[in-house]
Formats: sequence, C-alpha cells, structure tokens
Amino acid sequence: MFQDLLRELFQFNCADLDFGIYRIMNHKRKVVDRYIKRDLPDAIKEAVSQGSLKTEAERARVFEETRTQMVEVFGEDAIAPDGGLVKYQETPLGKKYILWHERARHSESAGDVRRDIYNHLYSFFSRYYQGGDFVPKRRYSWEHPYVVPYNGEEVHFHWANRDQYYVKAAEHFMDYRYRTPSGVSVRFFLRSASVEQNDVKGQKRFFFPLFGEATWDAECQELDIPFDFRPLTSGETKELGGNGQQETILGCEEASVGEVFASVPEAAQALLDSPASDTSDDHASTLFMYHARQFARRRTSDFFIHRDLKGFLTRELEYYIKSEILSLAAFAAGGEMGADAWLDKMRIIREIGENIIEFLGQIEGFQKMLWEKRKFVVNTQYCVAVGLVPASLCSQVLGCNSQWKEWHVLGCIGDDDTLFANGADPIARHSFLKCNPGLLLDTRHFESGFVDDLLGALGDIDDMVDGVAIKSENWQALNLLRERYHGTLTCVYIDPPYNTGDSEILYRNGYLLSSWISLMVDRLELASGLLTRNAALFIAIDDFELRDLCALVDITLPEYRRELIVVNHHPQGGKAKTLSTTHEYMVTCVAGDCVLRGHAESVEKRPFKRSGTAESNFRRGRPNSFYAILVDVATLSVQGIEVPPPADDDSYPRGKTPEGYVRVYPMGTDGSERVWRRSYESCSKLVASGKLIVTMNMTVYQILEPEDRSAAVFSNWTDKRHNAGEWGANLLTDIMGDRNTFSYPKSIHTVTDAVGAVSGDAQAAVLDYFAGSGTTGHAVINLNREDGGRRKFILVEMGDHFDNVLLPRLKKVAFSPKWKNGIAEREATREEGERGPRIIKYFCMESYEDALDNIEFAREDEDLFGLEDYMLRYMLQWETKGSATLLNVATLDRPFDYQLRLNGGGDDAEVTIDIPETFNYLLGLAVSTRRVYDDDGRRYLVYAGSTQDGRKVVVIWRTTEGWTLEDRERDRDFVASNDMTSDAEEIWINGDSMVKDARTLDTLFKQRMFASAGG
Repeated sequence: MFQDLLRELFQFNCADLDFGIYRIMNHKRKVVDRYIKRDLPDAIKEAVSQGSLKTEAERARVFEETRTQMVEVFGEDAIAPDGGLVKYQETPLGKKYILWHERARHSESAGDVRRDIYNHLYSFFSRYYQGGDFVPKRRYSWEHPYVVPYNGEEVHFHWANRDQYYVKAAEHFMDYRYRTPSGVSVRFFLRSASVEQNDVKGQKRFFFPLFGEATWDAECQELDIPFDFRPLTSGETKELGGNGQQETILGCEEASVGEVFASVPEAAQALLDSPASDTSDDHASTLFMYHARQFARRRTSDFFIHRDLKGFLTRELEYYIKSEILSLAAFAAGGEMGADAWLDKMRIIREIGENIIEFLGQIEGFQKMLWEKRKFVVNTQYCVAVGLVPASLCSQVLGCNSQWKEWHVLGCIGDDDTLFANGADPIARHSFLKCNPGLLLDTRHFESGFVDDLLGALGDIDDMVDGVAIKSENWQALNLLRERYHGTLTCVYIDPPYNTGDSEILYRNGYLLSSWISLMVDRLELASGLLTRNAALFIAIDDFELRDLCALVDITLPEYRRELIVVNHHPQGGKAKTLSTTHEYMVTCVAGDCVLRGHAESVEKRPFKRSGTAESNFRRGRPNSFYAILVDVATLSVQGIEVPPPADDDSYPRGKTPEGYVRVYPMGTDGSERVWRRSYESCSKLVASGKLIVTMNMTVYQILEPEDRSAAVFSNWTDKRHNAGEWGANLLTDIMGDRNTFSYPKSIHTVTDAVGAVSGDAQAAVLDYFAGSGTTGHAVINLNREDGGRRKFILVEMGDHFDNVLLPRLKKVAFSPKWKNGIAEREATREEGERGPRIIKYFCMESYEDALDNIEFAREDEDLFGLEDYMLRYMLQWETKGSATLLNVATLDRPFDYQLRLNGGGDDAEVTIDIPETFNYLLGLAVSTRRVYDDDGRRYLVYAGSTQDGRKVVVIWRTTEGWTLEDRERDRDFVASNDMTSDAEEIWINGDSMVKDARTLDTLFKQRMFASAGG
C-alpha cells in the first residue's frame, strides 16, 4: 500500500504523458521505479536487521520457538489466554518459557516491525498529500482537529495553500501528449482557445475534439488531434441536457473513432486501446476517453508549487514522530528492555522518511526553480507615433502595405482605396500621415534594419515609451520587472477575478478561497516592491472575496493605510442567486504621504472659459469623488467670471435652501440644484475674505475646508458613468466593433477616477497586471489627453486577448478618442496626436511551460544510479544544467541566434529569444539609446542608459563564435573608434573582450536570472 502511494507521489499514474514535468519524471522513471521496488524495501529490511531491533526480533523468534516446544510437550491448555503459564512453571521448559515471555512481551517480529514502519510512513505522507499537492494538515493528535502555525498575533489570518505558489499557467491551454505501449505518440492541442482572461470564463465552454482535422504521420507514428474550446450552441444545449455535458461530448466522439480512422488502424488503436490498470481510476474504457478527460480536467484546475517542500515535510515529520509515535504510555509499558528498539524504530522511520522527502523535495524544488527563474523576453516590438519617424525613413512607411492593411483593419483609415489598396497613392498616404502624427506604426511589419534605424534616431527611448504591454502570466512578468522598476511606480490598479459566478478561478482540492488568496498574495508581494513610498493601490472586488482581500492586504502591506470605495453601478443580475448586485468595491491602499485628490486644475494653469455650463469651467470632474479647490475670487474676476455673493433670501438660484444650505450658481447641467452644505454665514466670510471654495460636478453635497483638501476622494461613487455596461462593454464594442470581444470590462471612468486620484503630478507610472481588455491603458491615455500629462502605463495580460483585444485597443485609442462600430468617428487632430502615447513597447515572455518543455538531459548514466546522495538531491539539476531555458552561457557567443522551442497555438516552433532585452531588465537598465553598428558584416548592438542607483551603463552585444586573438583586437579597436563607451561608469559585454574597462556580462546574467524572488 505504501509503495502504491509512492507511485502516486512520483506520478506513475502519468507514466504515458509526454510533456511538462511528466516528461521530466518519465525520463527518470527507471531510477524512481528501482528506488520504490528494490532500494527502499532493502533499506528498511537492512535497518530492521541491525542493532536493538535485531535483538528484539531475536527475542520474539526465540520466544515463538519456546512456545512451540511448550505446546508440543504439555499441550495448549498449559498456556493461559494472556500468554502466561497455567502450570508447569517449575519445569526447566516452563522456566525458559517464562524468561523469554517476559523478554519478548513488548517485542515485535522483524515482519511486524517492517509493517509498522510502512504503516507510519503511509500515514504520514498520505496525511499531507492531496491530488498532486502537499497541503498542511497538522493535527494535535488523532482525536483533535487540525492546528495551524500561530505566533501569538492578536488576529491570525491563515489559508490552506499559504506556503505554495498558485501557478496560473498557460500549460492548461497548450499541448497534451501521451505515448501508447506500441510507440504511437498522440497529441491533443487547442486549435482556438476562446477563453476569457483574468480567470473570467464568461459563458461556460466545452472541449470538442475535431477528428476531421486530425493529422497522422505514418513515418513518425504521431497522431495530432485539435480541439475546440467553445460555448454550446442552442441546439447542442438542448441535445446535451444540463448535466455531464463534457462527458457526453467526449462519449459521442469516442463512438466515431472507428469510422473516422478506419483507414489508419494504428491511429484507431492508439485511441481505442484500454488504459493501463494503474491509470484507469476514472473507469475509462479507452485511452482516448481517459486522456481526453485528463485534457479537459487540466483546464478546470490550476496547480501549486510548494515554496519549500523539503523544509515543510521535514518539520512535519518531526511533529508527526513526536505526536503520533512518541507515546509515553507505550514507552513505560515496554520498560528498559524495549526502549532501545522502540527508539531505533523511530530512527528508521525518520531516516526513510527524510530520504523520501529529499527525493520529493528535489522534484518540487526543480519545479520551483523553473517557476522562479526569470523568463526570457521574446519578440520585442514598438508602436511608434508616425510623427516621430525621421524623414529618411518615411518612404519605407509609405511602402509598407502590411502596415497600411493593419491601419485599415483597425478602422483608422476607413475604406479609402488611395491609402491601403493595391496601387495606393503615396502622396495621399503622405498627406494622411502628416495630418495624423499620433497614428502608431508597429515595428513588426518592418525589416530589422528599419527598426534599428528608427530606434537609433529617437532620443531617450525609455523616457519616450509611454506604455509597456507584456504578454505573459502576471507573476512571471512582475518577477522580470523587479530591477527595472523597483520603487518607481506611483499607482497600481487591478481588477482580479472576483472568484464567484462567472469569475470563479481555477482551483484544486476544493480550496477555492485558499487558492484565490494564494493567487493574490504571490502577486501583491512582487507588485508592492515596484512602488514608491507614496504610492497607492486600487483593487476592484465584490462582496464574495472582500473580507479575505482586506485581511490579506493588512498582513501583506502593513505599511499601507487600507480604505474602501463603494462603486455603484447598474444591476448586473445573474451573478448572485438571490440578490442582484448594484455595487462593488475598490479596496484602496495608500502608502506614506500619498494624497488622493480630484483633478481640478488651478486657475493659474488653465484660465476658466465661459460657456453654457458650470462644469465646463473646470477640467472634467470626477463624479462623486467629492473634491474642492480653493480659488482666488480676484483671479476669477480678472478673467471676467463674476462670483455673485450669496443673497440672504430664498429666491432661486441664489440664497438658501429650505434646509439652510447655500445654493451654488448656476444649476447643474441636468437641472438639479447644487448646494454647499455650509451655513450662509460661513460662505459669506469666505467670499468676504477674497477666497471661494468651489465644488464641481457633485450630486451629494459637501464642501471642504482648505486644510482638508487631502481628503478629496470620498468613499461612495454613485455617478452613472461607473456603469460597466454602458462605459465598459458598450464602449469596448464601439472601439472594437465586436460585442463578444471581452466579457465584463470595467467602466473607463471608474479606472480614470482611481488612477487620476493618485497621479495628480501627471507624471505617474501606473501598473495593471490583470489588464484584461486594456481599460487601464485607455484611462491613462485619456487622462494625458485631458491635461497634457505624461503618465505611463505597464499592462500585463496572457493569452489571445492580448493580441485580439488589448493591443488593438491601445492602437485605436492612441489614434482617436472616439469610435463607433470599430471605426474612428473622425481623424485624430494634431493636438490629440501630440498628447497621445509617443511609443508603446510590447513583448511576449517565455512561459513556465516553455521552460519545462525546453529541459534537456545531458546524460543517463546507469553507474550513477547507485549513488544515493546524487539521486536524491542533485540528479535533476546536474543533468539539466546545459538546457537553453536555464541560460547556457556557453552559447552567448551567438546572442542574436539564441533559440527556444515555444508553444503557441498548438505549434511548437524554434523562436529566437531577445537576449539583450532580457538582460536589460535583469540589470534594471533604463535605456537612453539603442544603436546598431556594422563592422563589415559584424553586427554590434549597443545600449546606453542608467540603473536605479544612477550609474551610467553601456551594454555591448556582438557575435564572437570562433574569434581569435586578432578578432578581439579588431573588436577593441572598433568599439574605441566608434566611441561606444564614452562617459560610461560600467561597461558590460558578452563573452571575453579586450575592450578597456569592460566586464563580461555572462556571470551576472546567470546570477540575476536565478536571483530569489524575495530578493
């Protein structure tokens, strides 16, 4: 039974899977199987045959022999039921029996000792292991409930997965492979994974195998079967009923296998053979049904990686031994004679348990290392405002038809044949670009030479980059950004999954709430390190997880002041079983001296303009954010704006309300009164003193004292602009022209109000690592257009929505603020273009699954199998150290050709990794210039910039494979002649060099890539 548990712990039930960690484990299956079948039993048998346990077993053996002799000589009735003698005590055999009975009274046979050891090991490991994860379940004793670690805090917040990383992984929408005993390789992959991101699944979706599109490679014996992941049609909903729909879908497809693959018997057999006995736990009758179920289930539950499995299990084993084995009553009953054997048994349990823990810890630690490893940057591109393109490059833009086609698809240029069709008019194109300097070109449409020239011609690149969009799992992206943005970001706005209804996250083992907390805490810890001392975080949430989120914020961000904003909106309906939700929350975390304030501009910055509404005298106010600004009445008068003194009567629109509050003139745009909740006398004193407190765009009326202006954002937002239907979904439909592009986007005004409240200096950097459809980026662009600010945004999103929604949305709203049915309502003005984003940088990242799939084993040496210490502790790290995903520094002599196999859309491909860009992030380099030099065919890529501590740095990349001494001398002279390192305080260069004061970056690259996530 314990060996069966070990096979489960070491994932023997996944022995036919051929991807991810399963592929790695299968590579070592022979070693693991040998350990379970032979090495472990031999170790226990050997341990029991030594020392006190050997003596104890010998006592038990001699006693059994003596008892047999007593029965043979005197019969069964000579021995009492309790084992004592009824008579014959004085005979020599009777005296011998009494002696050995006493000696063996608390002794066990060798077999009993081994069984007891196995039972304790099984009890210990099964207590903590649940469906692939190790979860803390410490008991005070068998009779008592579980206990949790507690250090005497006034309030203790604990969750089951506290010590584990929640792995929100793209693997769940990638390949699934298995290999049959006959050697056929079967691959399931998603042809189109139309899922909502941020764990928002929207309408329930199901997996449909597409046998008609399957491909069979007879030579390689490989069968590829695509799957669709989509909602049911109305007809399918009626046909499949309400329960077991996924099972029914797979069952119907299973029945067609014989007919579909009738001409390919090997493929049919690979699907219809029976699964192995140790994998058929779900009673599947065929390999197809078994693996199709697993394929679907992997997409209904994410998984965990323990932060310190070895340490956790070692501590728990000590606790288990003390609480479950170390029994004082048993110790006393055994007496002095049995004490040593009893202690030896505990020692064996401990030693064997620690060996198994070492092995499990190696496997889990290897996964943790791959998870925490900083991932490579892939395919860095730039969206650059055409107004920044040098005249020397303009002809290439005019002639790039793929770029003009994209602008047409985006809706930026309408159906003007002179701009995008064959035979387009260059003059018309040139005129269009000149009139629309804010239109963004995407460097992915251009050759590398054009990109090099364009970026080289720009000024301070990182300063000009107004937005960064990263296609990545968000923990991995935050981990990469640590050095570059440490302590520099002003604001975080996130809209994480609400974990209920349509937004329930993927989870395992029934721990829905605990999994959600683990998801949040992992990412909050990393994000908090990127913020300034006076930053603010806004976290959108509803009632379901509000309590846990507040408790989590209090323990994760103790230096932040936590407050709560209630955002009222149109009833969503359908999310709750009983009550229709008409509000949600924004948990607001403010650090240091950060002040949340409204965004009215002072009179000195922008003169008031007379118009038909009071609202237009100010920059658009933030509805119900309740702020005020102190204005000099004299200044208003100079601008021709009359400030009438309050009249002491009840006439409208001046004077008092029936409640005694002073009316504001003029009335609101909707005809409603505006009043100051201050006495008439107080208002009169303000006017008499030459100052006036003006409140804007308010529906709940309050006025603030000048010294209270820091409390400018109030906790109840009731304006209809926060309706996510009209200003979220409908707005996105207007922009994208497709009502099914993204479910439940936030109202643009909700995000604008939050981001704007903390970014009053108009130079803030805003991070959103649950970016969804890109609302936060859109909000930042809008704010910058309103006040001419240069706020920056960093957005992180994974999956198809990045390419299909987020990036197109940013390109669109950068071009024009107004859209209808996916078409710009008008061309952007020059002023809007100048206030839009100058450059948006975007890139993809290697995923955790990519890292797993790129592991390569250098050797499999049978001679090493006997080295227990090597096998238990070092085997995986030693044999995989040359893998490209682990940064093989020996290959950095060709930095522009570094490749990994990346999985995208079901197709494995060798992709060139952006090694220089990856190193820039690990170094924390803010790039000022990026220049490319050519030395007769030798390409030099040179970055100049500064690090967080202000050091001026130059990083030089070139291909050095096969270089001789003469080549290095030429390299030194070329760098010097082009003055690449002038004014640099640090010079980093790949590989060895003779460049003055330069240091090789290879070692630093490796160190930073594997630096602790907590560092």
